[in-house]
Amino acid sequence: MRRISVIGSRGQLGHDLMESLTSAGHHVTGLTHQQISIEDPDSIAGALEQSTPDLIINTAAYNKVDLAEQEPDVAYAVNALGPRLLARYCSEKNICLMHISSDFVYGLDTTRTIPFQEHEAPGPVSAYGLSKLAGEYFVRALCPQHYVIRTCGLYGVAGKTGNGNFVETMLRLGKDRDELSIINDQNCTPTATKDLAAALTRLIETEQFGLYHATCAGQTTWYEFACTIFELAGISVKTHPITTEQYNAPADRPRFSVLDCSRLTAAIGTAIPDWKSSLRQYLETQGEI
Repeated sequence: MRRISVIGSRGQLGHDLMESLTSAGHHVTGLTHQQISIEDPDSIAGALEQSTPDLIINTAAYNKVDLAEQEPDVAYAVNALGPRLLARYCSEKNICLMHISSDFVYGLDTTRTIPFQEHEAPGPVSAYGLSKLAGEYFVRALCPQHYVIRTCGLYGVAGKTGNGNFVETMLRLGKDRDELSIINDQNCTPTATKDLAAALTRLIETEQFGLYHATCAGQTTWYEFACTIFELAGISVKTHPITTEQYNAPADRPRFSVLDCSRLTAAIGTAIPDWKSSLRQYLETQGEI
């Protein structure tokens, strides 16, 4: 049994990590934004000295991708300098640190068709992606006992009452509107936080530190993902595939950010389920099927 503090415990991944880790027999303390600010070293020390963890999991992040183009300093403070402070604290206290990163550290290679492995050079195309990559580098450089986890397209039950997620947004829009236009040239892998949390719980028990890609299996586009949601939930809505340029968001997104998770599979002895089966289970849990 380990003493684990989960930063961002009310978020989608944090919520499911709390359940998974507790079920595995660990002593888990959840920390919300009101209880800890990772941009403030005094806040870090005050919150963590009370729970005395031997492992900290940081799921806290600034994830407003478009707004980050206007306020990159805010994104950098949370996504880069915050993990830097956590890494320093963990190094000084001999604590393990698991830090959650993003597939948005990729995107520069616009002709990519093969999933990325951990050793391949990243190339962000947005302020958000740059801030997440910087956070990775700080953790890997400053905390010897680290897990850095790149993941993609998260959705979980906590999103229903929180800031939402793509699945919940599509369910709402599909019921409210007659037609929807959805981007079809960004390839990724939707990932259920329940399945990711289970995989990370197993990874912690291996103590095989390092950089890992961790998503559900398979790949799709946001358009295909939405169509699958509608099909499984029995929602009839007319859909139109559009390009990234047609959508014209303030921040650029990776056209291909599918991650090769074979290193994680080797470490924990099993693969995370396929994204379609995970989606079906999520929709069943939410009463949509």
